[in-house]
Amino acid sequence: MTDFRFYHSYKGTGLVRHFYTPEALEYWDRFTFRAEDVLIATYPKSGRHWCAELVPLIVSGGDTSVVDTVRSRDRCPGVGEKEGIPLRLEDKPSPRVMTVHFQYQAMPKSFHEAQPKVINVLRNPKDVLISAFHYYGMCSFHPDLGTLQEFLDTFLEGHVCFGSWFDHVKSWLNAEDKTRILYLTYEEMLQDLPRAVRKMAEFLEKPLEPDVIDRIAEKCLFKNMKKNDMSNFKDDPHMDQSKSEFLRKGIAGDWRNYLSEEEAQHFDAVFEEKMKDVDFEFTWD
Repeated sequence: MTDFRFYHSYKGTGLVRHFYTPEALEYWDRFTFRAEDVLIATYPKSGRHWCAELVPLIVSGGDTSVVDTVRSRDRCPGVGEKEGIPLRLEDKPSPRVMTVHFQYQAMPKSFHEAQPKVINVLRNPKDVLISAFHYYGMCSFHPDLGTLQEFLDTFLEGHVCFGSWFDHVKSWLNAEDKTRILYLTYEEMLQDLPRAVRKMAEFLEKPLEPDVIDRIAEKCLFKNMKKNDMSNFKDDPHMDQSKSEFLRKGIAGDWRNYLSEEEAQHFDAVFEEKMKDVDFEFTWD
């Protein structure tokens, strides 16, 4: 069951009380989107912070100072989170780059009216599970998860922050207007990051020279992000990074190091049942 000591319910899913205060959710409900906005929409642990490094560099034309001098949460604030309120996003010039973990149906009215561009990143849910297990275990604002085997059941039942991975992913894949949404997978970004940067730049109508694309991709390699104190959350008092780094591995297929063959088969069976009606080619094995 969802642990309501740490989470509270909002439009059918559990949100972390630490970030999603009543004041922050009121701000979210009345937030006014613009057509020029760029929104990074992901399920937790699917690449939000990676894109929060990449997209500002693309929008700035490759100016690396934007990620070297501005904290990740300030350069790409999470709309609906309490830390976004003092930033006065309503006063920021366009294009504003922001992030959300909300499902599509939880987006406010102004989002559908303005129709901003959205980059939606999907990741193999088995890797999401493992990443979430380590992340939640080192954060003071998440409950004790128990063993990985216990967390596997909790995850598959959707009793985690932002609810079911399956429901979240389907909500964005079934969005009414897909012309303003770019769907990317974490795995294709890992496989060929310059190609993914080029894809995002074209989608955002920000043409970049090949050398700029390569520079952005190099800057945003996981090993380089880990060194960036504006991105690695090393000073966050709510994260015990002696247990697990915030930017842990950044790889695909790590689930194989944790799940037994029986657990992986169970996960795959749930996936097949939940996603049987989804028309999308997932680029992971």
